[in-house]
Amino acid sequence: QVQLVESGGGLVQAGGSLRVSCAASGRTFSTYAMGWFRQASGKEREFVAAISRSGGTTYYADSVKGRFTISRDNAKNTGYLQMNNLKPEDTAVYCCAAVAAPGSASFYTGSSQYRYWGQGTQVTVSS
Repeated sequence: QVQLVESGGGLVQAGGSLRVSCAASGRTFSTYAMGWFRQASGKEREFVAAISRSGGTTYYADSVKGRFTISRDNAKNTGYLQMNNLKPEDTAVYCCAAVAAPGSASFYTGSSQYRYWGQGTQVTVSS
């Protein structure tokens, strides 16, 4: 089992940047693919980005491609989502998730594929 705790959310102006982190505890973090999802108020949860166990592959939703970067540091048991050029429509609760599985990050875009979830961190982008 793995526990996930997000941090780094906050309020930022449109065009600004923010980095959210996902600290993992429990079993070896490097055996888990990791994803970031977000849920805006009144909307469905949506996929944002995923990264493979080794960090060798990444995959992004079209809405964030070119602006967001997912990464991980397995030595620190931590994953990251760097968000640049933020827009008001990026406002949401951002959650990290993990699943013990191999393969390319592009395989893991559905929330039902993930077993472990953090509580989430609020990101608010003002216009």
